[in-house]
Amino acid sequence: MTELHRLVLLATLLLALPLLVAAQIGRPAAPPRGPAVVLDGRELAVPVTITPGGPLFALRPLVDSLGGQLGGDDTGESYNLKIEATEVVTGIGNAIITVGEEIVSLSQPPVRGEGGPQVPLDFLRKTWGAVSGYSFDWRPEESRLIISRRESREIKVTLDVVHLQGMTTVVLQFPETPRYRINQLPGVVEVQVLADRLAPPARKKVEDSLVQDVTFAPQQIRIQLVPDAEAESYLLDNPFRLVFDVHRKSAAPVPVGPSAAAADLRSSTRTIVVDPGHGGTETGAIGPGGVAEKELTLVLARDLEARLTQRLPVRVVLTRTDDSKLPLDSRTAIANQNKADLFISLHLNSSLGSGAHGAETYFLSSQASDTHAESAAATENVSGAAAPAPDSGQETQDLQMILWDLAQSHHLAESQRFAGLVQAELNQALELKDRGVKQAPFRVLMGAAMPAVLVELGFISNPDEEAKLQNPAYRADLVEALVRAVGRYLEAPQVDRRSTPPLPPPQGAVRSNPGSPTPP
Repeated sequence: MTELHRLVLLATLLLALPLLVAAQIGRPAAPPRGPAVVLDGRELAVPVTITPGGPLFALRPLVDSLGGQLGGDDTGESYNLKIEATEVVTGIGNAIITVGEEIVSLSQPPVRGEGGPQVPLDFLRKTWGAVSGYSFDWRPEESRLIISRRESREIKVTLDVVHLQGMTTVVLQFPETPRYRINQLPGVVEVQVLADRLAPPARKKVEDSLVQDVTFAPQQIRIQLVPDAEAESYLLDNPFRLVFDVHRKSAAPVPVGPSAAAADLRSSTRTIVVDPGHGGTETGAIGPGGVAEKELTLVLARDLEARLTQRLPVRVVLTRTDDSKLPLDSRTAIANQNKADLFISLHLNSSLGSGAHGAETYFLSSQASDTHAESAAATENVSGAAAPAPDSGQETQDLQMILWDLAQSHHLAESQRFAGLVQAELNQALELKDRGVKQAPFRVLMGAAMPAVLVELGFISNPDEEAKLQNPAYRADLVEALVRAVGRYLEAPQVDRRSTPPLPPPQGAVRSNPGSPTPP
């Protein structure tokens, strides 16, 4: 190419460039891509609304694509969605829905919009995700919802059945969280596994007074109860466990005549079990003047029973009403059998020296909060312990600790709250030395299926406190403080025990071992 040709080509390009730029500027820009819903690589015609609370998706076209039946009432406010065998009830402006028998909270309520009712992302996950095994991956940077059906998983499951203190605990443990539904039927509990398969444990015979059998199928676990038993379920994490507490049905009194109000009052009455420490040949601590702990705890328990029933709408059950010996395990068994709302074990403290004084309140922990609590628990656990069976050993102890972990861990937060109220009332009313709220592995508290505390109401080894404890007026003040604590506890909103996480072990905790009397 000659130099002249190069110059001509360059001039042509310079002349054409403004025309190309003008044409590009004049061309209309491509419309921005809107939110999209994609199922198995195919884009669905699902209207999407982006809100500050997150995306909302039209429900009707999703039903057409994912399966189900959608119906509504005449007002258009409430909708029933049936996915496989599960009924879902939702309403416009209501962030609470029901999925089967489960009540579920949403991040934001459904609204009316393009394509009819529109629902948030967690609605999809808690309905089609939980029932049919779909996964919903919202990609905000692309405004795209990717829907895919999760592959069916084979999930191992292990079984433990533990009976202690009048209650059976059935534990189903999984290495990962399954998709499931629980069906409570008369005499039967069914765990239906959704879109997954079970790898059941080896078959073993269940020998229990409340559970007849536990059987496994690829997508179902069936717990067969004895005719007069019922079960309550809750969850534990790390690892994931489905836990069922099985107990005898309580016999409810039948109202006589037209006393509906009396029936309502009975249904709202709380049950408090009061445990007078020691009894019979288990005298407990002996004061310098010869007064036995077992005598004073029984007097205090009777006074507390009388004051509680006078002041509060409660039913009070004493674990013992006379000078009889009662094994520690039987005390919480009585509370479990009466379906108690609170368990209070009354004791008096003892010290190697005579100067220790004051009150302290304990709630259960597998580890003691300090060496003082460790020694106190060890002393109480030795007295009143039932004689071990000839074949008992480490396995039995392990089973008992399993039951403690399962039947008590979800009550620890409430036990701690009640213990704090008891300690505060004792400190304020009687100006006792505040020895604080402590944690310790008291056997008398293990296995209690309700908030439970052990109260040391003073040092019987201290001559001054021994004398005070024999004074009816002083004992009345102690009882009044306990009544106020119970009243404050029952008045406050109760924490749902099924969702209360276990408390962590206390800092510097030590294991409990049998030891000597409590140091001052």
